[in-house]
Amino acid sequence: MPGCLLHLPLEACTTTFNLEKAVCNHGCFMMAPNSWIPSTQILQRPLRLSNFSTSVVVSISHPPGNASIIVEVHNTDNVSPEDEKIILEQVARMLRISERDETDLREFQNLHPEAKEKGFGRSFRSPTIFEDAIKSILLCNCTWKRSLDMAKALCELQSQLANGLISMECEDLNKKSLHKGSKRKRVTEKLTEDKKCAEDCSDSQMLNGKNTTSLGNFPSSRELVSLDEYFLKKHCNLGYRAKRILQLAKRVESGKLDLQKFEKESNSVSAQEVYAKLKRVKGFGPFACANLMMCMGFYEMVPMDSETRRHLQQTDI
Repeated sequence: MPGCLLHLPLEACTTTFNLEKAVCNHGCFMMAPNSWIPSTQILQRPLRLSNFSTSVVVSISHPPGNASIIVEVHNTDNVSPEDEKIILEQVARMLRISERDETDLREFQNLHPEAKEKGFGRSFRSPTIFEDAIKSILLCNCTWKRSLDMAKALCELQSQLANGLISMECEDLNKKSLHKGSKRKRVTEKLTEDKKCAEDCSDSQMLNGKNTTSLGNFPSSRELVSLDEYFLKKHCNLGYRAKRILQLAKRVESGKLDLQKFEKESNSVSAQEVYAKLKRVKGFGPFACANLMMCMGFYEMVPMDSETRRHLQQTDI
């Protein structure tokens, strides 16, 4: 089925925008579900529709000399006005197409002429602040490969959830069997049940003719809160991050933490105020706070963790 073409006007960003440099400026463009295709200069990934539960795969391109970004929505020949608005908002956020972002870019390039010559200044981010927040947690205290693997596992999990390929009964593990003092036999029995459950799900998937390894979208807070911590930890190899991710998702879904409102209000407050608020979120240490602040447009704090220090030591900086 042919795709539907949408256009995102660059307006004030027309003379400074370069898609490759807007995407490939730091490693986060490599994290699933993003897929950059160098040969065609196209960014592909799933994006949410206006109901925030359905996803569509899009290809984002910028033909030379074009005053708009072209967004091809695959497997459909029609997109509703509501869906078009949401899709273009997500693309604009990823590529920082806004008056504020353009102002920040020009101010930065005025301070650093070399950056202007190289077209550097836009920092790639996710279509939603929630995805940026979770990925900030995934980047903490581990190797880059581990971060990539965890992001990919979460997207594969989202695909399975969206297609009904994971039974919630399989996810509802008996946490009591994992508490200290529990008998080893109970733990072993439970792990055996989990393995059997996974095998049963796999058999069911094969019967349905569906491929569970296909990459989905990045999971939303609504999708994550339905999961069991132990299942999420083991299924996606998240370690201690599973608990933090679920805590964040539950706060968002309960309304205790409105990330979109927080991001909008951050335009009128200082970096110190934003940092202080983020520090109160469980799972957000100095690195995660600094990384998410960078995604929000605050560059006063450099995200650094043990992996960053290791790289600096290797390069004798």
